[in-house]
Amino acid sequence: MKKIALPRLVKWMLLTAVAFLIFMTIMRFVFFFHFGPAQYSFSNSFKPFLLGLNFDTRIACGIVLFPFLIGNLHLNYNNKKSLNIGSIVQLALTIVIMVLLIIFMKKGHVPNPSLVYMGILFALILVWLFFTKNCNPFENAVSRKIFKIYFFIITVSLVFLYAIDFEHFDYLHQRLSASVLNYTADAKISMNMVWETYPVFTLLILIIISIILLYGLIIRWFKKMQLSIYRGRGFSKILIGVAFALLFGLGIFGRLNQYPLRWSDAFSFDDDFKANLSLNPIQSFLSTLQFRNSTYDIKKVKAYYPLMAKYLAIPDADSSTLNYKRIFNPPPAANTPNVVVVICESFSAYKSSMWGNPLNTTPYFNEMCKQGIFFDRCFTPAYGTARGVWAVITGIPDVEYPNTASRNPSAVDEHTIINDYTGYDKFYFIGGSLSWANIRGLLTNNIAGLHMYEQENYKAASIDVWGISDKRLFLAANDAFKKQTNPFVAVIQTADNHRPYTIPNEDKATFTLKKYPRDSLKKYGFESNDELNAFRFTDYSFETFIEAAKKEKYFNNTIFVFVGDHGIRGDVGNMFPKAWNIDGLTTQHVPLLFYAPSLLSPQRIDRTCSQVDLLPSVTALAHVSYTNTTIGKNLFDTIPIHNVRFKNAAFLFDPNLKQIGIVTDEYCYVHNLLSGTEDFRYSNSNEPLPQTPLIEQDRKAIKDLAQAYYETARYMMLNNLKRNAITGK
Repeated sequence: MKKIALPRLVKWMLLTAVAFLIFMTIMRFVFFFHFGPAQYSFSNSFKPFLLGLNFDTRIACGIVLFPFLIGNLHLNYNNKKSLNIGSIVQLALTIVIMVLLIIFMKKGHVPNPSLVYMGILFALILVWLFFTKNCNPFENAVSRKIFKIYFFIITVSLVFLYAIDFEHFDYLHQRLSASVLNYTADAKISMNMVWETYPVFTLLILIIISIILLYGLIIRWFKKMQLSIYRGRGFSKILIGVAFALLFGLGIFGRLNQYPLRWSDAFSFDDDFKANLSLNPIQSFLSTLQFRNSTYDIKKVKAYYPLMAKYLAIPDADSSTLNYKRIFNPPPAANTPNVVVVICESFSAYKSSMWGNPLNTTPYFNEMCKQGIFFDRCFTPAYGTARGVWAVITGIPDVEYPNTASRNPSAVDEHTIINDYTGYDKFYFIGGSLSWANIRGLLTNNIAGLHMYEQENYKAASIDVWGISDKRLFLAANDAFKKQTNPFVAVIQTADNHRPYTIPNEDKATFTLKKYPRDSLKKYGFESNDELNAFRFTDYSFETFIEAAKKEKYFNNTIFVFVGDHGIRGDVGNMFPKAWNIDGLTTQHVPLLFYAPSLLSPQRIDRTCSQVDLLPSVTALAHVSYTNTTIGKNLFDTIPIHNVRFKNAAFLFDPNLKQIGIVTDEYCYVHNLLSGTEDFRYSNSNEPLPQTPLIEQDRKAIKDLAQAYYETARYMMLNNLKRNAITGK
């Protein structure tokens, strides 16, 4: 036999990955030449091709890594009776890895049926191992057949999916997504449409030829490897195997970065065709598979539309077209203020100074609230940073379940009021990476001309997993703002008030750490002194930012808006009514401050409002015309709303409990969608609700309102298209 430098299984898997990579690259060229507009050439599309190669590499590595790991499993016995020590260790590690994978998938909200299928697959692999004693296809005939069947199925599936993707794009101008599975509900009609629309026979011939060529190449390489032998020794074989597994694991990750390569990276080109050119249909299909049931009930949406139209004060209500369009045209103004929105990590209201927490964690921000317009009954629609960012940018509560809307490839086309800031420069600052939670896809695909600053764009060094410190983030933003000659709108997203609660070494000389007894911490909402000091450091960062900004020209003509991305569940003691504990309002109650000492008169407002109201409100204060097609309202609108029972209301969604609700100035109502249980109580006192017809009428009204918000949000997440802001349809 011919001696080779790599173990046979390693070399075959490597060549097989190359075969799949070649096929996918050819398909990308075919896609480019068939669908590419005339003005696109290969030279100006090189970067999409390069990114596409990364996507293809992820798929190719994913195809071969799993069988490679299985192929290395084998059992050796002592005198054919008992497993030797090496086999026992290998078997134990294999079972541990399988269990950890299932636990990891469970934490990643993978549906239970998928977990069951994965468990069955792992059980079959163990049966295979015990039956054959060796899973290496070069050393066992049964394993050889299983590997060939596996690669045949993969080859057929890959070729078919590419064929479907081409026709899917030809029909809808979108790459393949899991929504295509919905056509199986009307299989007969769908098949007739395909038969009457596409050259089915020609496609079948091309599919068969592609399968024969690709699978034939894989089997040809297998036969060549079968006639060779590895010239090295056992230890070097192990080292090469480990290196190969790590290399292909890196290939699956996609890049040398904190976050893996994701579908949202394709939208960084700000060009629909280049984004589609770079996408891999397999990754697009798999990325959307968990969201294929992300939908809405159009009958319920239309049934609740009249109620929502009243609450949103829609001037041209039309339940047939579901028009949510409201246009704000301010009177002419002498100047155009800048707008800076700060999304504050875990800025839980009851932990801060504005409501009298004795630990006085945010004294500087408390003074700012006295100088600005402060809404002290603001609630985020949901718990979680990604959901908070989504709500601020889009004006829609993120009711995606169990994942978040920013991770859903079907929800990347969203109208945002930020685009209505005509003539403004647009910025987004984050201390870490925008790849986190696919926020990059939300921003780049929806905000035209956005300048994004993230970890690699700063001179400051990272202090932990979340990137540079908030203080450094604010100072970098201030440096950018003071150089601007055009009006600007910016978003700054903080992160330090989050585990691991890092206080930068450079600030420990000026920022004094405090320490309280454990019982005092717990009494006033904190788990540890680390959490307390991180919360205090947030206030220190606000102070550093605002004091630096006051020295710059832009300050007097800028409206700063501060809002928490979410709160934190905890015991509020006697600081708030019982609803904060019983109905979990602590997780969503946050400060909302509009701060511009030269432009706004101070006010403390106790009307209930929502995080989704931020952009409509500050844009109105900035005298910028805008079109609103979502749930957020202008909090400074002086036009009265008639025939509405609860004029001030905030929608609540708890993704952990799958619970919806409404909080108003007077009541709090929550409804668990899984168990059907409800709770209805006062939100402004601890008094029990009297059992009267009026109270029961209010309960029914607020229940309908909660359901109306929920169904409308589900609809809007997938239908708030950018073009709707123009057409209103």
